[in-house]
Amino acid sequence: MSARRLGLAAVAALGLTVLAGCQPGTGLEDLMGANAPLPPTLVRMIGEKNMGVNSPVLVRLFKEESELEVWKQTTDGSYALLKTYPMCAWSGKLGPKTAEGDRQAPEGFYNITRGHLNPNSAHHLAVNMGYPNAYDQANGFTGSNLMIHGSCNSSGCYAMDNHQIEEIYALARHAFEGGQRNFQIQAYPFRMTPENMARHRNNEHMAFWRNLKQGYDRFELSKRPVSTAVCEKRYVFDAKLEDGTTLSATGECPVMEEPEAVAARRIADEAKEAELIAQMKPSDFAVASSFSYRTGDPITAEAYAREQNRRVGYDRLGNKVDAQTSVFRSLLGPR
Repeated sequence: MSARRLGLAAVAALGLTVLAGCQPGTGLEDLMGANAPLPPTLVRMIGEKNMGVNSPVLVRLFKEESELEVWKQTTDGSYALLKTYPMCAWSGKLGPKTAEGDRQAPEGFYNITRGHLNPNSAHHLAVNMGYPNAYDQANGFTGSNLMIHGSCNSSGCYAMDNHQIEEIYALARHAFEGGQRNFQIQAYPFRMTPENMARHRNNEHMAFWRNLKQGYDRFELSKRPVSTAVCEKRYVFDAKLEDGTTLSATGECPVMEEPEAVAARRIADEAKEAELIAQMKPSDFAVASSFSYRTGDPITAEAYAREQNRRVGYDRLGNKVDAQTSVFRSLLGPR
């Protein structure tokens, strides 16, 4: 190594030492795993929101906003938002997962049992989403082991940082301990507002998303988990069936009446959406990602990074990345 590089290395080493003393570490040393208790601040928040530590939970995921919401049942039986977590990474693009190896994170409605919790995940902790569900299977979609997990690295999953997944896992664990048999995960491409529906109106998945919005609206109105079923290869919600009647995922749907409140919300949202579209310029509409991946195809580092949708400030292992440290490392030049 040249004298100049040795000198730069010494400066960088000194800088790293100084930064190590004044900057927070990754915090990985204080991870506690599957039996981690809820943080005292979160327990206090639960009480302030009239919830119980062991009361039922519900999870909503939003790709475009990169957010995971945990809702919890309150003393009146309805659900209220407990906490919103910024996702660390999710792979692929907006739209459902359709094939094994497409690196797409799922969209839809999934029911999680205690057996879906994985305390021994290679990604610290994990919650299996239960993909493919009845809708996915009816439409011929394939794939397995789609998770919400730690480590901030995704190949079709929703990845959180390791501290976040400990909290989320602990909330699910407590809900099961309190008697909840299963909880619902609602996975959406984005918050299904008239503004977002208008922006994405040209997307190939719009018919699917309008189907999801029927469930989204029901939850927004009732603040309770929505009952889901599948017929004619689409979701139906809160279906009221005669005794002994069952639905076939690929069979004909019975005539179902749309609740008055749901119909009113749909009509108002569609009117607002049409009004927005009439005022929008071509550049106002979202452009769908052209990224695609097939199992076995090589993937460049640039393409991999682009499809990860990773939160700034974290590496692929879920560790916090110190920007100042990165500057010092750059002094050493290429290795």
